[in-house]
Amino acid sequence: MTAARSPLAPDAPPRPGLRERKKIKTREAIRTATYALVEQQGYDSTTIEQIAERAEVSPSTVFRYFPTKEDIVVTDEYDEPLLAELAARPADEPWADSVRYVIRKTIQLAVAEQPDVTVLRSRLMVEVPAVRSRMAESLSETGRLLTEAIAGRTGLDPDGLEARVHAMSLMGGLLEVTTYWAEHGHRDDYADLADRAVDVIMHGPPAATS
Repeated sequence: MTAARSPLAPDAPPRPGLRERKKIKTREAIRTATYALVEQQGYDSTTIEQIAERAEVSPSTVFRYFPTKEDIVVTDEYDEPLLAELAARPADEPWADSVRYVIRKTIQLAVAEQPDVTVLRSRLMVEVPAVRSRMAESLSETGRLLTEAIAGRTGLDPDGLEARVHAMSLMGGLLEVTTYWAEHGHRDDYADLADRAVDVIMHGPPAATS
C-alpha cells in the first residue's frame, strides 16, 4: 500500500525527519524492485539478491527492512492512517458505518494510487502459499492494533475476548475479500466486496435466495 502522507489521515502529522524520509525511500525502492521482478519472472524465481541489486542496496539492507521476502509483498503504509481515521470518526456514528467508511476509503486509495501493485499482491496471495500465510500473520498483527480502536469506541476491554474476536473477524473478512477478488479475476469492485463483508460480519449472512 506510498511514501507520501495518506489522505486517510485526519490531521496532517509533522513532516518526517531526514532519517525517516530515507527509510521510507529505501522501503519503497525495495518494494518497487520486488514488484517489477515478480512481474517479469515470477515470485519463486525472484531472489533477495536480485531485489537488492535492482533497488541498489545490499541484501542485508533488504533483510533489515523486511525479515522475509513475503514481508515485502504483504506489508504497506496504510495501518496507521487507517486506525487514526477510525479513531477520528464521530463518536455518535454507528460502529458499522465507521468501519465501512474507513475500509472503503482505504481500499479505494490503494486501488487509485497503485492499481497494478494492488492486483499483483492479491494474485500472489492466491498463487503463493507462503504469501497467503504471511498475510494472515500480518493481518493478525493489525487486528491487535484494531482492538484498541474498538475498545476506545465501545468501552470494551482491549484484552477482552469480545474486542479481540470482533477485530479478528474484520481482519479475516478482509483476507477473504482479497482472496475472492483475485480468484474472480478482479472483475468486482474491491470496495463493494468489502462492504458486503462488513455487512456479513455485523449482521450475519443474508437469507438464501431460491
